[in-house]
Amino acid sequence: MNIELTNAVQICICTFRRPSLIEALQSLSGTEVDLPVSILVVDNDETPSAKPLVDGFAASSDLPVTYVHCPGANISVARNAALIHAKARFLAFLDDDETADPSWVGCLKATLCETKSAVVLGPVKAVYDQHTPGWIQKADLHSTSPVFVEGRIISGYSCNVLIDRQNDVFDGLEFETELGRTGGEDTAFFSEVYDRGGRISYARDAVVYEKVPFDRARFAWLAKRRYRMGQTHGRLLFRQRNAPKQLQGVLLALAKTGYCAASALSTAFNPVRRNTAVLRGCLHAGTLSAYLGLPNLELYGNKNESATP
Repeated sequence: MNIELTNAVQICICTFRRPSLIEALQSLSGTEVDLPVSILVVDNDETPSAKPLVDGFAASSDLPVTYVHCPGANISVARNAALIHAKARFLAFLDDDETADPSWVGCLKATLCETKSAVVLGPVKAVYDQHTPGWIQKADLHSTSPVFVEGRIISGYSCNVLIDRQNDVFDGLEFETELGRTGGEDTAFFSEVYDRGGRISYARDAVVYEKVPFDRARFAWLAKRRYRMGQTHGRLLFRQRNAPKQLQGVLLALAKTGYCAASALSTAFNPVRRNTAVLRGCLHAGTLSAYLGLPNLELYGNKNESATP
């Protein structure tokens, strides 16, 4: 690294017009870890709308809190600001609609040191209210955990993660700003970490919790989200510029989309299996759309919305 880092942990929350930020901050008050801990809040709104809330929390918190206003309504810009302003060796990311147990970041850090990894991911457990449709609760489609490919984690996410910035794989690495409104910037970032030789591990007990609001507990929101995830996957594969592999990817995406459609039809009277199949089909359709060069969905920074994706 070209900057001097302190042997400490800094927890970053990038925020965009979310009142739930205060709950996220309050959940960090009892953080248990064997190093000094501080909090960094990066406000991505055009105006410093989160500053009064952050200042109020900082006034009564035992943890040092830094507020950075980084306008742009672009989540990659906010995450890059965190990389610039954070001074600790260990940098954790938590979303502004999540809460953490006291042992959360300590568990991430212990796993990172034990495995000598560049990155450690933890699970995000969705918390549904009583009005959430039953099929969504049973399928638990809002929870997040890493995908293993032949026993390895080859990418990641930023909603529950700890990185060791002392690792050389992070030299010059940034979140792609062109993905800052569509989403998928974290997938691309951690895929690059893996491609550079960085190990990505998983701390199963480092759980954080995310309350699922009503507007996200809908099939339409899930379908759009899966489609965008597929677009990100397709873009990453397309960058390999390997024509045979690209053709294979197109054919595979077509086949998988068709298979999911058939699965949905065959389970039409089972809401969980039917809707899960359709949503997987949306994922593969998104992958296909990326191969075909179709426009990317923008899920972040809508001026009429008050939440990040």
